[in-house]
Amino acid sequence: MGCSICRVRVNFGKVLSKVSVFFTMVLIFTYFFYCLTGFCDSAPRSLYIQQASDYDILGDHRRVLDELRPSSPRLFPDAPSHRNRTASADAEQVDAPPQLPQHMSDSAKESAQNNGIPVSNTFGTKRFPQAIIIGVKKGGTRALLEFLRIHPDVRAVGTEPHFFDRFYDRGLEWYRNLMPRTLDGQITMEKTPSYFVTKEAPSRVCIMNCQTKLIVVVRDPVTRAVSDYTQTLSKNPGLPSFQSLALKNSTTGLIDTTWSAVRIGLYAKHLENWLQYFPLSHFLFVSGERLVSDPAGEMGRVQDFLGLKRVVSDKHFYFNQTKGFPCLKKPEGSSRPRCLGKSKGRPHPHIPSEILQRLRDFYRPFNHRFYQMSGHDFGWD
Repeated sequence: MGCSICRVRVNFGKVLSKVSVFFTMVLIFTYFFYCLTGFCDSAPRSLYIQQASDYDILGDHRRVLDELRPSSPRLFPDAPSHRNRTASADAEQVDAPPQLPQHMSDSAKESAQNNGIPVSNTFGTKRFPQAIIIGVKKGGTRALLEFLRIHPDVRAVGTEPHFFDRFYDRGLEWYRNLMPRTLDGQITMEKTPSYFVTKEAPSRVCIMNCQTKLIVVVRDPVTRAVSDYTQTLSKNPGLPSFQSLALKNSTTGLIDTTWSAVRIGLYAKHLENWLQYFPLSHFLFVSGERLVSDPAGEMGRVQDFLGLKRVVSDKHFYFNQTKGFPCLKKPEGSSRPRCLGKSKGRPHPHIPSEILQRLRDFYRPFNHRFYQMSGHDFGWD
């Protein structure tokens, strides 16, 4: 009797073992079937996308909480507590939607976006500029910026942000969002020539970062004033004559320093304002005249000042006889050379020689003072 029960138990165990093996084989076969048809990838991918989405949401919540913390530093314009602020926060990553490759078809882009597949990433970080071209108007700032943008380690804003003179109330984060993305080892730059003559600009730049490198492109102030007038005249043909604007009184011959075209050329006065916040070692003074006569030589000085390898050289320039200034040779992939726009190189109107001489006499002491302050004789006299 007992042996019969034992035999039944043994037989039942064998049956269970066979059934277990059978179902295991079925499960394995089913798994391979789904994988061969491509279905086994969908669950992990959707799980991954969901996890990534949850992570992004969590990151957003953390950013909001950080902003609401009382101890979190706030960037208010002209806040005295931030006067010695440095660019340590410059490396903060600014979120931006990923950009899909240009060569992708529209259908492929749409499919990738709908499926949440990261086709390509937007690399780099938006940083505050480590160097700014702060002046001067009609000195050659646009040419300098375009020449610098040839360098692979320079990323610059194309338009003038005018943050430190016009839009400072929009805040430093607004300003940083204007900047291009840069990789490690690249320099972020911008240029706004009116910064040099704006009284509040030096303190505001120092609040952002007192280590910022500053480039000033200067030019014979008399020639600069005539060029400034020429540009304004092109936009306003009804403008009074140059001499009537430059002189307070034609009889006394006193120069009217309230006219911006004259006032900008008082380089020593404006530099005094900047030297209250930045040491002279943070400045590079670029000759607008040399930028025309020897662009490669002047660009060598600029690259050294910025700590860049000398990449921009003679091979990048040719002199355009029609415009009267150097242009960039044809870049790879382009059908023609690159010159500055029609607003550059305009012919100047005729100005009476006695008016120009009065201006030269007026500027002479200011020029000599500027030579002493900058440590460079520009030879305008």
